[in-house]
Amino acid sequence: MFSLFSFVAFTGLVAVVSYLKTRNDDHAHGKSYFLAGNTLTGWVIAGSLMLTNLSTEQLIGLNGNAYTHGAQVMAWEIIAAFAMVVMALYFFPRYWKGQIATVPEFLERRFDKQTRRILGVVFMFSLVTNMLPFVLYSGAIGMNTLFGVPELLGVGDTASIWIMVWAIGIAGGIYAVFGGLRAVAISDSINGLGLLVGGLLIPIMGLVALGDGSILAGWGTIVENIPEKLDPIGKPGENIPFSTLFTGMVLINVYYWCTNQSIVQRTFGAKSLKEGQKGILIASFLKLAGPFYLVLPGIIAYQMFGPNLAKQDMAYPELVAAVLPPALVGFFGAVIFGAILSSFNSILHSSSTLFGLDIYRGMIKPESTDEETVKVGKRFGIVMGLIAMSLAPFIGKAEGLFDLMKKLAAVTNVPILAIIVMGMLTTSVSTKAAKISLFVGMGLFVLLSWIMGNVVFGVEIHWLHIAGGNFVIICVLMLILSKVYPSSKLAESVVLAPETEGAWRLAKGLGFTVVVLVFLIYSFLHNLGSS
Repeated sequence: MFSLFSFVAFTGLVAVVSYLKTRNDDHAHGKSYFLAGNTLTGWVIAGSLMLTNLSTEQLIGLNGNAYTHGAQVMAWEIIAAFAMVVMALYFFPRYWKGQIATVPEFLERRFDKQTRRILGVVFMFSLVTNMLPFVLYSGAIGMNTLFGVPELLGVGDTASIWIMVWAIGIAGGIYAVFGGLRAVAISDSINGLGLLVGGLLIPIMGLVALGDGSILAGWGTIVENIPEKLDPIGKPGENIPFSTLFTGMVLINVYYWCTNQSIVQRTFGAKSLKEGQKGILIASFLKLAGPFYLVLPGIIAYQMFGPNLAKQDMAYPELVAAVLPPALVGFFGAVIFGAILSSFNSILHSSSTLFGLDIYRGMIKPESTDEETVKVGKRFGIVMGLIAMSLAPFIGKAEGLFDLMKKLAAVTNVPILAIIVMGMLTTSVSTKAAKISLFVGMGLFVLLSWIMGNVVFGVEIHWLHIAGGNFVIICVLMLILSKVYPSSKLAESVVLAPETEGAWRLAKGLGFTVVVLVFLIYSFLHNLGSS
């Protein structure tokens, strides 16, 4: 009973505070609804970035990977910190210069309206097939295990997954569709505090359990018994070979943190260039702590349960159930629920933004008013949510949801990133070359990785290397095709030049510090794991 009370109390607190903070907000106009009226400060942006990114697909999926493959999977977190530095220093000043609301809007200025529409559709397809269902499914697993939903409701595992997917989807949809970006960002920040406490609590209690009451003894047990699990340097043939950090790994992270609408939209709502950069770099420092609660619990679970779990994605839920005192189950459940909602409603809100601004106003009805655009965007968000809720339960048929999610993402992410990067670097790439290269790039990755099984000319190549090679091919193809189909218009200079006035003076120094810390973390754990 106490667990249920604490769950309802914390969840209700977030909802009430978000409502009180946003009840007088103007949701009838696009800038207020889609960009929070440019009122977001650095700390709010940092909290929203972390919570939008951090959800159960990571808590469960990445820890599940760590259970099987060890610390090498922390690359998804640590290299992300580097990508956020790239966002703060390179991408964001250019976005801010153009005062854009969506990434496809940037592409319209650089290329043309049709490019904007194409990328808007591709972005939305990626969100509804790759991100939303994974958030819902992993969230359902976490809540089912934590609260024993099948036993509580007297239903089977499959039925309980369907029930929780729809419960989470409906709750998240209410936040995203009816609250706007500011409500999403405020709820993210509150949930962030809870997740910081709850997320750090699980590995600490896991170490205490391993060490019979001592954290240091628990850590010593891991170092003594399974030191290889702590080595982040993956070898060829393993899940994340070290060489892939410099090819597909860095590219997918740069796409996610620099061009993914559901992430960068938080920065578009900043009060100023300085606040935007501050928020991104604060989040990059916080990201460096990610392996502690997104990788270490999986390693602890391996030490605790051995290689005996039926599915690796059950490692984190089983660890939580084993080490968390009953009195804290409700609070942690509320924290997990908040993390699920944060990612789901943020992605859903970005879908509404993309459709409202890029598709409806950009293609269907250019003369539509702000009020009409917002209304249509909300309706589309509801449709996207329903589709995602219908797809999510079927993910359970796959083994290793985190790897599956990333491989699906690479189909569209790397080609989109190539178009944006080349669009920023040079004016010589033509519109027609960019469009052709986008579809060639998506088709090539599907062919090489999904159809041919990562085997090229009889040689098996890691899918991250294929993603990296695909990026290079797309960029070269754009340059070649631009000679055949030269550009018929000059790109707006505003999209190629960064905004410098009002930049945060500490940005470059802090960015360099983050890069150094990435190197030091890898060095420390490699020495520990190989000793």
